[in-house]
Amino acid sequence: MNVIFCAVFIAAAVLAAADPEAFLPALIDGAEQAAAACVSLFCIYALWMGLSRVAQDAGINDGAARALRPACFKIFATRNKQAAAAAAANLTCNMLGLGGAATPYGIAAMRAFERENNDFACGLLFVLNASSVQLIPSTVIALRASCGSAAAADIFLPALICTAACTFTAVAIYLAMYRLCHLSSRRCS
Repeated sequence: MNVIFCAVFIAAAVLAAADPEAFLPALIDGAEQAAAACVSLFCIYALWMGLSRVAQDAGINDGAARALRPACFKIFATRNKQAAAAAAANLTCNMLGLGGAATPYGIAAMRAFERENNDFACGLLFVLNASSVQLIPSTVIALRASCGSAAAADIFLPALICTAACTFTAVAIYLAMYRLCHLSSRRCS
């Protein structure tokens, strides 16, 4: 990665030295656009973090996690109520696009799974977090709207389909690899 950044820096320095009258205005324009995008993202995150806090205070996240908890006992092959509750809360927050709120629940679930030596659940929770289904791609919709898109929310269905396909594929690969590893370890013992 350092080589790539170094090459980009050298190319930019050569362009700046060769034709500063053309390069500097483009550089300044790019910096202005980057600053505008950062301010837009800040506003988007402030709005969604505020709404997520209201949802959390209203008990919406906990209610959704309670509804998901019985499935978590079977999905993660656990009997630990705390682990299932934390995993359910983690998955709910991720589905609602609240990654920052999901992290403490994910850590708590992982610790609980590790205490019961449930490697399967640890791996599955990691895979689900890495490929999680996001029901509302709010950041991308807001960025599209701030850039003047006429139909910023048109990505809702494609994003939902894409994240669902990614999650399904990731879980299928994890399950296949987990079974393959356990079959080969049984043969060795």
